[in-house]
Amino acid sequence: MNSKSSLYEQIGGHAGLQNLLRHFYADVRQHALLGPIFNRQIEDWPAHLEKIASFWARLTGGPTTYSGQMPIKHLNLGIEPHHFSAWLELWSFNCKTQLKEPAAQEMTALAQELGRRLKGFVCAPAS
Repeated sequence: MNSKSSLYEQIGGHAGLQNLLRHFYADVRQHALLGPIFNRQIEDWPAHLEKIASFWARLTGGPTTYSGQMPIKHLNLGIEPHHFSAWLELWSFNCKTQLKEPAAQEMTALAQELGRRLKGFVCAPAS
């Protein structure tokens, strides 16, 4: 693997992202804690997966059309710290099973940082 290639290229580009996200969200939808939140909010799963793939393409150095306000979309979902732990556990598992190292580790690290920032935004105590 060329060390100068972007993470996006290392994970297989758009097709690699789609594969990872398809497996990950299949697990999320069936998860006892996460499934009810996601299934209540998302009506069009194919469209959601495309939007999320575009978001992850942007994070990994690939071409993207993503232009959403990701943190705001998560504000009124009733997400608590334990939801982030469950999400990261599933993400890490799927990265390890769908991607080669070190891309799996990099994707997990990106998700951990994203989760840390999002948790601070969504779970911040009311003042």
